Amino acid sequence: MTTRTTDNNHHEKASRQDIYSRVTARIVADLEQGVRTWVKPWNAEHAAGKITRPLRHNGRPYSGINILMLWSAAMAEGFGAPIWMTYRQASELNAQVRKGEKGSLVVYANSITRKETDDRTGDEQMREIHFMKGYTVFNVEQIEGLPEHYYAKPVPRFNPVPRIDHAESFFAHLRADIRHGGTKAYYAQDADYIRMPPFEAFCDAQSYYATLAHESTHWTKHPARLNREFGRKKWGDEAYAEEELVAELGAAFLCADLELTLQPREDHAAYIGHWLTVLQNDKRAIFRAAAYAQRAADHLHSFQPSATREAA
Repeated sequence: MTTRTTDNNHHEKASRQDIYSRVTARIVADLEQGVRTWVKPWNAEHAAGKITRPLRHNGRPYSGINILMLWSAAMAEGFGAPIWMTYRQASELNAQVRKGEKGSLVVYANSITRKETDDRTGDEQMREIHFMKGYTVFNVEQIEGLPEHYYAKPVPRFNPVPRIDHAESFFAHLRADIRHGGTKAYYAQDADYIRMPPFEAFCDAQSYYATLAHESTHWTKHPARLNREFGRKKWGDEAYAEEELVAELGAAFLCADLELTLQPREDHAAYIGHWLTVLQNDKRAIFRAAAYAQRAADHLHSFQPSATREAA
């Protein structure tokens, strides 16, 4: 029994590491091509939204690392639709995955409690085992025969107003100390404020809000909020690069939620080399960064009136 338990543990660990390696390898491959998976993997040609997180077949959005994985898959294959489902879910809708189509990996974490026997004492004890499993989903563009709304195109729209009302409202509800002036955007943790160049200094409204989303993600790391710390010692080290990666992903998640276009910032191009170093040295780094980014985005959403109503 002890041997079987050891073998099972080894198999579970190997399977888990394989998933970490597969996902990290995909992100690294994108970065080596100069492509940030989270910057523009979407398409406006779907009625589900101008820009959106990947969605499950029932309309619920994916979160964390699965956002990056499906954005990467969509970008690689040129999918415009944001909706994904399993082979079985397609079948239940009387639809069929086209022959020859390859699915995309998504993952979920879970845990089980198992009784084990100590090989020294013979005592039985309960042990909680955490694991990660992967499964395959297909984009609706790979599937034939789905109800029409899965393929629906949006009604064209154009909003000439320079400021975007729903984005203004979102960031106003944070009640963060946002100070405008100068030519640099940054978050000053000791004084706990966000510095932003004037709105008029940006080439368009989208760039302003995307930058504010990035700095707002940094704002969540304060000890009074999420207390996120990677042991940063100096500019450009791995801990600094990891926090910047969290902020980039957090901004990408927020921009998807707010239907904003995330434009790459020139001052972040230098981080690609640092990110590659971090990801190549630690296969779990992208999972960790995506999880921290998801918590930051969720925390920023918690300040919104809709979150208060849902909690009530």
